[in-house]
Amino acid sequence: EPMITLAKVPTVANRRLAFDRLRSRDSVVKLFDVLGPRYAARPGGYTRILKMGFRVGDNAPMAYVELVDRPEIADELVEDADKAE
Repeated sequence: EPMITLAKVPTVANRRLAFDRLRSRDSVVKLFDVLGPRYAARPGGYTRILKMGFRVGDNAPMAYVELVDRPEIADELVEDADKAE
């Protein structure tokens, strides 16, 4: 979440800070070109954590972490099907 907050203001200094933490040019580009604009109007709370139960073997608690307001895959499939017709 702090990285998305950093990406909401696309300055050179913020890009350098992000690269210093991520060490991947592709990740920084996606962060500033896709995620920053997507969450520009949201003041925080970019992730959702869903409990998944316990792992078999060592009984460790499992969770699914996802970004909120993400484009749904099902919506894209419906749009592709409409274009194909």
